[in-house]
Amino acid sequence: MEPAATAGRSEELRDLIAYHNRRYYQLDDPEISDAAYDLLFTELRQLEARYPELVAPDSPTQRVGAPPLEKFQPFPHPSPMLSLANAFTENEIRDFDERIQRILGRASGLLPGMDETIAYVIEPKLDGVAVNLLYEHGALVTGATRGDGTTGEDVTLNIRTVAAIPLSLGGNGAMPIPERLEIRGEIVIATAAFRALNERRLEAGEQLFANPRNAAAGSLRQLDSRITAKRPLDFFAYAIGIATETVMKTHWEVLAALKSWGFKVHPFARRVDQIEDCIEGYRELAIDREKLAYEIDGMVIKVNDLALQDELGAVSRSPRWAVACKFPAYQESTVIERIDVQVGRTGALTPVAIMTPVQIGGVTVSRASLHNQDEIDRKDIRIGDTVIVQRAGDVIPEVVKVVTSLRKGTELAFTIPATCPVCGSAIIRIEGEAAHRCIGIACPAQIKEHIVHFASRGGMDIEGLGEKMVYQLVDAGLIKDPADLYFLTAEQLLALERTGEKSAGNLLRAIGGAKNPYLEKLVLALGIRHVGESMAKVLARRYADLEDIMAATVDELTTIRDVGPEAAKSIVRFFQEPSNLQVLAKLKTAGVAPVNHLFSAATETPGALTGKSFVLTGTLERMTRQEARELIESRGGKTTDSVTRKTDYVIAGKSPGSKLDKAKTLGISILDEEAFFKLMESS
Repeated sequence: MEPAATAGRSEELRDLIAYHNRRYYQLDDPEISDAAYDLLFTELRQLEARYPELVAPDSPTQRVGAPPLEKFQPFPHPSPMLSLANAFTENEIRDFDERIQRILGRASGLLPGMDETIAYVIEPKLDGVAVNLLYEHGALVTGATRGDGTTGEDVTLNIRTVAAIPLSLGGNGAMPIPERLEIRGEIVIATAAFRALNERRLEAGEQLFANPRNAAAGSLRQLDSRITAKRPLDFFAYAIGIATETVMKTHWEVLAALKSWGFKVHPFARRVDQIEDCIEGYRELAIDREKLAYEIDGMVIKVNDLALQDELGAVSRSPRWAVACKFPAYQESTVIERIDVQVGRTGALTPVAIMTPVQIGGVTVSRASLHNQDEIDRKDIRIGDTVIVQRAGDVIPEVVKVVTSLRKGTELAFTIPATCPVCGSAIIRIEGEAAHRCIGIACPAQIKEHIVHFASRGGMDIEGLGEKMVYQLVDAGLIKDPADLYFLTAEQLLALERTGEKSAGNLLRAIGGAKNPYLEKLVLALGIRHVGESMAKVLARRYADLEDIMAATVDELTTIRDVGPEAAKSIVRFFQEPSNLQVLAKLKTAGVAPVNHLFSAATETPGALTGKSFVLTGTLERMTRQEARELIESRGGKTTDSVTRKTDYVIAGKSPGSKLDKAKTLGISILDEEAFFKLMESS
């Protein structure tokens, strides 16, 4: 690179890093991921190392973070809060150890004149907000953010609201409390508490936090400390700054002292004997990081011996005796190029963001579910937006937030289409539900699920037509809707893998035997939303045949007991969809003619049980519970699964369950099997 170009690039990098420092440290609204920031910083550091004349006094490599916000009083740290150098691979961790050996004049793994290797302490690198706490005579006097490492922001009033930070230090006498003491640590929010916080903000219509660190930073910088007090902030201590009258010789002793004074220290922290033990700990943390209660973005390695720390010293902004071993990023920024709509097996539509490919945690991510229209509207996601994308472990990537500051005005809003992108059928959204749905019974995206339901025991009850066979038939192109089942031939079935003459013949006979189902069975088999087994029977009692149900209006349906407005709208929409009418016409052509065994009993000759509600519990000897249900319904009654105050009778067979106890509590009439059959005979 030419000298002029090099100088120009270094200046550009300084400006970029300064800008992103401000967004990260002051505004708590980053535009790029930590990994992208690290790349910028590494590039600048390498340029300055190669061309020392480019190093400026205000270069980000010579400072930590950003200046404090004007809304808080500045606080000069009694001792500098340095930042750690990064290592991204196991080899870079070994390089860190080798550098220490060289600086200390070691030719091998032993210190001159000593018989032991360098011991380290490893700790999780908590992803929160670094703070400095100043205690005098054991009492907290100041709490401040890191700021630029020399001067931070005085947030003492907010710090005092964090329950995990002692206002006065305790002690068991084993480690005296220094008269003046700096405590370094991290303000964090537990993952579970973060989710609960965002759920409350969602209910209140407030902007969501992107991640726990963002939430912790925003909470700590509230001008009103009463707001901070309501946030689930926590604190872990990991180091001391100045400390008068201390006798500690190792960092491990420092951690023990912190615990004895009343601070929390992360339970993973451990002392190890050599660098390979550090690497083993790094691997362990990388695997277990998702199980931890708090988010971490790496592991910190520190030389244990404090005398060696002093000898190693610091360079520029970082101590030589410690390194931050970073994990692959969970979040990255990218651009939404378009939004596609997928249709699931149940007809639910899911918008999916198609993004410029980006590496997150070692995996290339180019797609992220946007869940539903409400989620898109809530986050104000538009085509062309720059967004922060998150991926944790095997979890499907999600769009965390939009970087609105990068909008150019050309971004496009998105709305779920009015017709199915797969089959062209109408798209509906039931009131109170988040999902939009395709109501086409022959929609290719959901046909397998529809046919499995159509043939199930509760539907047309076609024996031998299970999920595996349905999938075979659909994948072979032999059926494209439920009506196609009735046009299958033996030749077609024999062409399928593992299908012989006997099984083909049995399946065809089962399909042929399902041409005259009970009307409620066919209605249930059609898969109309909000129409289950009970609702199908309600319709069969009211209407003589399928044609009458198809002609029913919403107003007419809502006059029927147990048919609510949403169910009525769903029924009418289903029978108005042209693709559904085509399937029904094919079923009629195939000879499917349902029989209504409920209509005459319930409508033409009302029985004594009309309007009565029954619940069955236990085992009956003379018939199955299903046969008992049909007997009740043939006399105008209805059966339900739950005992409520509206239940008229509970039929108790052998070994009844908790339903019997509830019936007794509610004072509901209880019939044994003999009394039940007497009631049936009299009605």
